[in-house]
Amino acid sequence: MRPILTVFTPTYNRAYTLHLCYESLLRQTCKEFIWLIIDDGSADGTRDLVEHWINQGQLTIKYHFQENQGMHGAHNTAYSLIDTELNVCIDSDDYMPDDAVEKILSFWKKYGSHEYAGIVGLDANHSGQVIGTKMPESLKAAKLGELYSVHKVKGDKKLVYRTDLMKNTPPYPLFPGERYCPLSYKYILIDQQLPLLIMNEILCHVEYLSDGSSLNMMSQYKKNPMGFSFFRRVAMEYAPNFREEFRESIHYVSSNLMVKNFRFLYDSPKLVTTLLSVPFGVILYFYIQRTNKLSVPEAAERI
Repeated sequence: MRPILTVFTPTYNRAYTLHLCYESLLRQTCKEFIWLIIDDGSADGTRDLVEHWINQGQLTIKYHFQENQGMHGAHNTAYSLIDTELNVCIDSDDYMPDDAVEKILSFWKKYGSHEYAGIVGLDANHSGQVIGTKMPESLKAAKLGELYSVHKVKGDKKLVYRTDLMKNTPPYPLFPGERYCPLSYKYILIDQQLPLLIMNEILCHVEYLSDGSSLNMMSQYKKNPMGFSFFRRVAMEYAPNFREEFRESIHYVSSNLMVKNFRFLYDSPKLVTTLLSVPFGVILYFYIQRTNKLSVPEAAERI
């Protein structure tokens, strides 16, 4: 039977930790999936390691190498190659519980349809503690933005999307000299179409490594201002309420100051909100330029 799920893993010089993901996939109680590895320009022996696993023949593995484009570029490539009904991203420093694939497939078989964009499940740390909070048990489905803005859910969640929706959503833009655009861009666009089925089950164990993007967001902000400006403009346009719109606008102002785009008011989808946020965006801009901290301050993220 043809698999309906692709587990895809973008990786860049992570040969030292990729085995954790591989070993967790070997332990899956259901092997009806494809593992797609997008090697985003690794130079650490990742290719040899993956070829060894392919030769072992214990999993259906597809490997694709490309010149380094950043995480979002690797996601673009993955979505262009995936041909299964569903897909889920498991990062190179993460791994799945032994029954995760079985739970995804049985849940989708029971509840899935074209009325839903996919499934939203839980992330947990290596000790099994849920990242943030669980989702309301009373909800069958919800849009991702609603979970955070209306139902006050906290923390990263594991997203299993229908591949046709991902393919039909515009790709992440690639900006010269930059290697990051927030992955939420596509999630926001899909949110405008369909809700996700809620599955309060742990689907992934995550670890925030010192060389990962989660713990180096300030550096990402400084190195990729065009990607952030693009994302903030989209996030502002589709913000669920004024509070979120205003917060996104502050970051939009800050990132545009970084690239010296002083026409950002004309480019904004929310002119009045952006005008009001200019003083705060200027403050955030100077803070980011001068700080040595690794992540954007919580106050700025949740203003």
